[in-house]
Amino acid sequence: MHDSSQCRFCQLANGMVRSLVVYEDDLVTCFLSKEPISEGHTLVVPKKPYLDSDELDTQTAEHIMRASMLVSKALKSIYHPDGISIMQNGGAFNDVGHYHMHVFCRFTGDGFGWTFRKYNQTQFYTTAVQQKLKEAIVTKR
Repeated sequence: MHDSSQCRFCQLANGMVRSLVVYEDDLVTCFLSKEPISEGHTLVVPKKPYLDSDELDTQTAEHIMRASMLVSKALKSIYHPDGISIMQNGGAFNDVGHYHMHVFCRFTGDGFGWTFRKYNQTQFYTTAVQQKLKEAIVTKR
């Protein structure tokens, strides 16, 4: 967790700063993104000050996922997209310093895409990598 007194997203999620809220429960607030990828782009934000997904308690994680499902259903019913993207950036890639999940419509040819460097992908798809992850998951439970 981080210092919530200076956190803009803590303030937004807890109604201390105005946002365009589309859904709220006791653990999360969902509001429209100020930098939307598409119309209806919504951020799902816990009210407590978490930074990364591995810090979330189980109950908050469940509320985040439930809220993302509700937002997805609403977006589909309104915009009839070709798909929905749900994503979360952690660590150095979390540009606001507070956990948040993006939920937004996707349309064929919309120009949004996943880009990555070219490398020998087979080096990452091995039983050695599988074993390392399995062992780490068992020890982190």
